[in-house]
Amino acid sequence: MKIEYVDGLMLSKMFLGAANSLEKNKEIVNSLNVFPVPDGDTGTNMSLTMQSAVRQLKNLDTQDIDKISSVVANGSLMGARGNSGVILSQLLRGFSKGLKGRKRIDTKIASIALKEGADTAYKAVMKPIEGTILTVARECAEKSIEISRTETDVVVFLKKVIEHGEIALNKTPEMLPVLKQAGVVDAGGKGLLTLLSGALEVLTGKEEISYDSIENTKHNVQPNPISDDITFGYCTEFIINNTDADNIEFRDKIQKLGDSILVVGGDNIIKVHIHTDDPGLVLQQALGLGELIDIKIDNMRYQHRNNVFSEEDNQTNEIEAVEETKKYGFITVSMGEGLKEIFNDLKVDHVISGGQTMNPSTEDILNAVNNINAENIIILPNNSNIVLAANQAKELSEKNIEVLPTKTIPQGVTALLAFNEEASIEENIENMTKAFKSIKTGQITFSVRDTSINDREINKDDIIGICDGDITSVGKDIKEVAIDLIRNTINEETELITLFYGEGITEEQANELREILEEEFDYIDIEIIYGGQPLYYYLIAIE
Repeated sequence: MKIEYVDGLMLSKMFLGAANSLEKNKEIVNSLNVFPVPDGDTGTNMSLTMQSAVRQLKNLDTQDIDKISSVVANGSLMGARGNSGVILSQLLRGFSKGLKGRKRIDTKIASIALKEGADTAYKAVMKPIEGTILTVARECAEKSIEISRTETDVVVFLKKVIEHGEIALNKTPEMLPVLKQAGVVDAGGKGLLTLLSGALEVLTGKEEISYDSIENTKHNVQPNPISDDITFGYCTEFIINNTDADNIEFRDKIQKLGDSILVVGGDNIIKVHIHTDDPGLVLQQALGLGELIDIKIDNMRYQHRNNVFSEEDNQTNEIEAVEETKKYGFITVSMGEGLKEIFNDLKVDHVISGGQTMNPSTEDILNAVNNINAENIIILPNNSNIVLAANQAKELSEKNIEVLPTKTIPQGVTALLAFNEEASIEENIENMTKAFKSIKTGQITFSVRDTSINDREINKDDIIGICDGDITSVGKDIKEVAIDLIRNTINEETELITLFYGEGITEEQANELREILEEEFDYIDIEIIYGGQPLYYYLIAIE
């Protein structure tokens, strides 16, 4: 049966079908990680971003295409995780722009929206790289324009777009040599086509949609403890839908009702987060501006008393605003008890749980920003896959934020050691950047699959050593691979090697490695520090 247009109800179903499809197939996307390391998370990040995007649809009582696409775009913006998730949120943002004012979607309108999505995503990335999700999105959009000139059946149109996307995806290894070496296609591009395929399955009636996967998907980010003597006990979150109100005016209106206030607006919705003792009063104020959806109220004191929060290592989460504004505040991302303790010792205000195995969302970072009362807030992502989300949080916040693009834990530690409380923000950013760029970072982990990179054969479960993005050592023994990596990395200027040992290594094993290194490199200081990080046996700072 020919389908000439999509209405709002079907659009909602297609968004949901897309989300469900990616959730079911995220491990396939994860497996396309270039390096065979155990933290391939492109599929997970894109799925969590999409889950956040469509979660509000469950309670959205409208068939208005404009509102539906706006809610999805804003949900993805706040829930974006990792580089792929941020790019996906920009694709959805542009797609929503392309649908503005539309009552129904035919092939021509769909092609315009797809093109707007690709253009928006390209503009959001400072240095777009071909051979990635951006390429697949652009190729699909450009082909859709061509197809829409003669094709009026939305089903045939979408099938042809996906078919061309597959061709573009299969070309990505020719555009990015690293993909070709690893024998994989781009993971983000695969994720995008998985979303489009899920939407097509719903459109053709082959897939029955369900909210179950969304409701049951848990964000695997460990919460941090909240003090029993917190001033305001109810964490209240909701969305004001279909409103033209000013989010800043509303924020000022509820300012006296609590703390930890986050009010973000855009495309006719306002997302609100506040800690208050009177959620009803806050909701009453909001009702005057529009309909309320996705309301969530948690009693934080009750949760704390019943041990909902299991970690005791982050004393800075959900920080109450202090009376006096300090000059500097810091946010960093890390996993592992020892590493969090190190950052706390370095006076970091908020350590967000995450990193290699779970990238925090834009909203996670915004919440951390909101909990710091400082003139200048410096964010250290400590992972290349979190930098875009940090920058997106910076754009959404009105606070003065600097994102220091640290890509590893050792870089983050080194940057903080270079901080000077008395210096200006410009001087600190310059000095901290110079400091973290001066060190080399080694990582010792294991391979999750057979592969070949740079003519080096790697088998599943091999121990691999990575230095600043290059695999330098492969073997069967953790200690030997670590020593080999260090031999291949140090030079005559090396003065200090710091080994952060992870949860799979005992202190005795770390000391044994240090003794061997001290004997071979007696002119270099060797330090060992407990990091407790998962998956990576050692993180190594060489400076």
